[in-house]
Amino acid sequence: MTDVELIIAALVAGVATGTTDVAKAALTDAYDTLKRQLRTRLAGRPRAQAALDARETEPAHWQVALGDELTASGAADDADVLAAARLLLELADPDGVRAGKYTVYASGAKGVQVGDHNTQTNTFD
Repeated sequence: MTDVELIIAALVAGVATGTTDVAKAALTDAYDTLKRQLRTRLAGRPRAQAALDARETEPAHWQVALGDELTASGAADDADVLAAARLLLELADPDGVRAGKYTVYASGAKGVQVGDHNTQTNTFD
């Protein structure tokens, strides 16, 4: 999994809720930390800020726009952002993390999607 895909997967997982109040609080804190770090890293990039905000209101359209901005801003190389994303994934889906669900290498791949239950149509030349 690329670092951009890791961050996006963490944002997707961040809307999940835990089964206990402690788990919910931990997920909320981790999600808020990741978003705060991304807002700082994406400052001065209105397209990125809009994509980050659209994450909660327009989930079908934000991933590509935000992914491009994460790469361009260097957020995908920021150790603090990546640590926050990894923590959020560990809290939201510990079984998936242990099983390697978020360890996908897609170097050179085309038409990659992150997440479960997606639909995608690709046409490659």
